[in-house]
Amino acid sequence: MSAPAGIESQNYVSRLVTLAWLSLAQLVRAPSHSRRAEAARRAARHVLWLSAGIGLAIIFLMYALDAWEIGQMPARGTPSLWWVRILTDFGKDHVVLGTLAALLVLVAIAAPAMHGVRRSLLLGLGTRLQYLFVAVLVPVLVGEAIKWSVGRGRPFVGGDGNVFNFSHFAGTPAYSSFPSGHAITACALAFAVSAVWPRARGAMIVYAVIIVATRLVLLAHHPSDVVAGALVGVIGAMFVRYWFAARRLGFAIHRDGTIVPLVGPSSGRLKRVARGAFAP
Repeated sequence: MSAPAGIESQNYVSRLVTLAWLSLAQLVRAPSHSRRAEAARRAARHVLWLSAGIGLAIIFLMYALDAWEIGQMPARGTPSLWWVRILTDFGKDHVVLGTLAALLVLVAIAAPAMHGVRRSLLLGLGTRLQYLFVAVLVPVLVGEAIKWSVGRGRPFVGGDGNVFNFSHFAGTPAYSSFPSGHAITACALAFAVSAVWPRARGAMIVYAVIIVATRLVLLAHHPSDVVAGALVGVIGAMFVRYWFAARRLGFAIHRDGTIVPLVGPSSGRLKRVARGAFAP
């Protein structure tokens, strides 16, 4: 997002309000990218294949692995698993969304006080943080709706290992197993960060795998729950990436419909400009 003409003549509060309004308005403006149709078709194909392949895997896990897997895990509340309970908190939706929201607030506070290239650098980061926040928020909300409607019992709820224990629309934590909210959050964040900064893909995959594994070890979910959560998280982040790309926010679209991150504001040319502008 670029600062509008005339903003330099405003006071700090006016600049803050203007930039905050524009940052929100850009998310809901009409799509303008000429290649958005190609990107939509490509994304639809990927979603179809993902849904078909992982959907079959979820069904297989429910019938062939879920009951066996929960029987191999340590008892719920085992004291020696304290470190696993600490790790799993890094996949909580309110922790991830709260952190991203705090970073967005910091950018919003700092940007109006800056000028020129420094402001452009910060606003570019702000757009990427917006994507990360929305890319996690959307699948989390979808996941909550699915949890409520499916109402699958968590492992051993009711006293036995029945993996087909459902209480639709129960709306209680005990019957909120499918899909895993932690898996949604972790996989959505992993996809989103990798989409913006591809070099971070390996580290983010490790992060997502760790979070998913903690949910199984702690008997919070069945294997099919975390796989379903991963599917919801990735597809949700993919949808938000397309939404941003169609509005030319943070992403570019190639002729074949491939969505790639825009060259960041810290790239070579802008770095040289910044060094020249702020050299002593």
